[in-house]
Order: sequence, then C-alpha cells, then structure tokens
Amino acid sequence: MGMPRRATAPTVAAAGRPARATAAAPAGRGGWAGLAVVATAQMMTAVDATVVNIALPSMQPTLGFGDADRQWVITAYTLAFAGLLLVGGRAADRFGRRRTFLVGLAGFASASALAGVAPDLPTLVAGRALQGAFAAVLAPSALSLITVLFDRPRQRATAFAVYGAVASSGAAVGLLLGGALTDYLNWRWCLFINVPIALGVLLVGRVVLPTPQGRGEVTIQLMPAVLATAGLAALVLGCAQAAEHGWTATRVVVPITASVAALTSFVALQARLPRPLLPLRLLRQRDRVGAYFALAVGVIGSFGMFLMLTYHFQTVAGYSPLRSGLAFLPMTASVTAIGYGVARRLASRVPPGALIAAGLLGSATGLALLTQLEVTSGYFTLILPAEILVGAGGAAIFTPAIGVVTTGVDRAEAGIAAAAANVAMQLGASLGVALLNSVAVDATRDYLSSHVPGPALSVEATVHGSGTATAWAAGLLSCAAVVTLITVRSARPHRGTSG
Repeated sequence: MGMPRRATAPTVAAAGRPARATAAAPAGRGGWAGLAVVATAQMMTAVDATVVNIALPSMQPTLGFGDADRQWVITAYTLAFAGLLLVGGRAADRFGRRRTFLVGLAGFASASALAGVAPDLPTLVAGRALQGAFAAVLAPSALSLITVLFDRPRQRATAFAVYGAVASSGAAVGLLLGGALTDYLNWRWCLFINVPIALGVLLVGRVVLPTPQGRGEVTIQLMPAVLATAGLAALVLGCAQAAEHGWTATRVVVPITASVAALTSFVALQARLPRPLLPLRLLRQRDRVGAYFALAVGVIGSFGMFLMLTYHFQTVAGYSPLRSGLAFLPMTASVTAIGYGVARRLASRVPPGALIAAGLLGSATGLALLTQLEVTSGYFTLILPAEILVGAGGAAIFTPAIGVVTTGVDRAEAGIAAAAANVAMQLGASLGVALLNSVAVDATRDYLSSHVPGPALSVEATVHGSGTATAWAAGLLSCAAVVTLITVRSARPHRGTSG
C-alpha cells in the first residue's frame, strides 16, 4: 500500500510453531547481526513486489509487449509467492530454517539475474515467477529465525518491531529505487540489484545465523500447491485474455473453467489429508472468512492504483521514473503516519467489522476520485488526496483484519492462519491487477474506436481506460465493505493474536 502487505507477521507459515534449535538462542552482537541479515532479506522480497512497477513503461518498448500483457510482470511474482508460501513454511520446518533461508537467497539471486537479462517477455515472466517461488521459501524462514535468534521477550519484541518497520517500508523503497535505477541506469538494474545484495546476505548469513534442526516428521505436500498455483494462474490467464478477446471468448472460458476444476480439486484434497497445507477448519468461522476476503480485496486498491497511475505519470503527465516514484510517496506515508496510528488506537475500541468496512470505503472513495482524472488534472488537487485516502483506508483494513484471522486459533495453527492472510493479499494483488488491466485495456480500445483520430486521442484514451478501471475497483471495494459488515460480526475488538 504503501502496501499493507507486506504485513510483517503474516508472511510466516511456521511462526506459530515452537522452534527446535541445537543451541540456545544467541544474544548480543550475534543476534543483532542475524537480525540485520534477516531484515535485509525481507526488505529485498518486499521491494520486489513494487520495484518493477515504475519500470514497466520502459520495459514495454524494449521487450516489445503490449498493454494486455504488462500485468504478467507483476502477477508472475505475486502468484508464485502466494501459491508456494505455505509449502515454503513446511520446507523450513522439515529441513531447518537456516538451510531454507540460504537456499532461498541463492535462488532469488539466480532468478533476479535471469529476469534482468531477459531478451523477451516470456523469459522475464519466468524469472519473475522464480523470484516469487524463492521468496516463498525465504519469507517463512526469515521471520521464524528471529524466534531462534532472540529468546528474551524484550529483545524479541524489539527485533520484531525492526523487522516490521523494514517490511512495511518495502513498498516505498521499491518505488523510489525502481525510479532511480530506471532513470540513471536501466530498467534491468531493478532486477540486477538483487544479485549483489542476496549474495552478500548469503555470505554473512552463513557465518552469523544459528542452525536449528529440521523436523524430519514434517511432510511436504507438493500436489496441493501445484493444484492451487495452477488454478490461480489459469484464472489470471483467463482475466488477461479478456482484454483482447472479450469475456465470452474460448480463450477466456477454457482457462477459467480449468481454474475452477483445479481449485475444487485443491479443496477436496485438503479435506482428505491428515495434515493439509491449509486446514479447512480455519475457514469454518464466518468472521475469519470475511477478514480474509477483506484482505484480498483491500490490496486491489493499492496495486490497481500503482499500475494505473504509473502509466498516467509517465505517458500522460510526462514524469520521469524517479519523479513517478516520488509521486507515490504520500500514499505509502499515509499508511504509517495516518492509517496505522489511528487504526491501532481504534482497534481496541471499535468492532473489527466496522473498522475494516470503513477502511474499504475510504479506499473506495480515493479510487472514486481518480475516476475524475483528466489529461490536464493537477497532482495536488486530485491525485494527492486520492493517494492519501487509499493509503489510510488500507491501513484501517489490515490492522483489525490481521487480528481477526489470528484470534481464537489453536496455538499450533496460529502461524498457518497468519500465513493464509498473506496468501490472501498476494492473491488479491494478482487477480486485481489482471482484472483491472483487462478492464483498462478494453475501455481504452473502445474509446479509440469510437472517437475521431487526433493528436491527443491516444493520451485521452489511456486516461479514459484508467478511469474506467478505477471505477470498477471502487465499486468492488464498496461491495466488499457490505460483505464485511455482514460476515465480520464480532462485537468485541480483537486486541491481539493467540500465538
């Protein structure tokens, strides 16, 4: 949301489980050095969710792909991250968190290099998907290592606060870094920059990180992850194809039908397995389901705004990539300065459903403002207020929603419940970007075909397409606010997590 993603604790699939270490948790300098390694890795994965957004307008002419395909550069990362996150948590349990952390770093560096040298869109998308897959291995290991590094409550609380601050700032850093690298070097450096950072963290991590043992009895079930990831990818593919062929075309209906079949099989398999990736009993409580839904829909506001405004800033307003990154800062700042500050105070006084619904409506209002965007619209009169509303609304969604999904859960499943929240956010980002991009491209094409050609027609069509997409996003968030009020009915605010 600033991406509220990124929401720190929810990235862990194993956080709710006690760690088994071969040695006592280190204290002093060793522990803080380990925290620096873990926090740097988390910053890297958080940054990569947004660093390419600013570079997209520069990537397109270089690799020669159209507007209908641009969303894959973003969704390839978020889809792989979402589909494999729970598997990554199980891998950390089985093989040991240090080992999976270091493997994740090495893989992330390799995937970044592949994406950076990509000669075409398929190679770039493959590299981004591999980045997401290794991030799914890296993220659960990173946060759970903190529980091994610090055994004193005060030190551990400080460590989690540092980690949370790093994760929360990842979106803003990604936008600024992407703009600066694209401006002063080349868009490929938005990907290459991960290689020296990951390798440096890998070398230091081998020295300072503890070596907790894995748990050989933990099983890793790949088939559910394959079904979930394939089903979601097919759904995104169908939404993307709709931009060119329309929603009733065979190229749209077939992948969406395959998606329904794969996701249904995933649910059926989870119901039969003794230790499923996602225990379905977590979804039996109406409050928790409503909170997961709100988290998924809530990120559509920020990711949709990032995609649409990136192109508005650079192709309509003529901003440089760096200036575009700076133009997004008020949104990310409002998440922390306005949203979290207020939301955390209200979370102990206001029923969570009401606070989440208010956040959804706040974000929807910001998006509705952007439907009034014109070629000549000013930044301070329209875009800035919209960014602040979307950022503050997002924070009001995520603070109470995380409390809802992790409250009342058995201690052994608290980590899974929190990890599922991050999965929901990644899925919302993936599907939201695909849907809104399809709507924008379709509306742009219709505008071009229904107006007399002129020197400013393409720019006007781009603005019209973005406005149509944000109108859909505003409507979706408004409907989600109603659903939240119906489903999240807890009268008492959630003050914390059970884990």
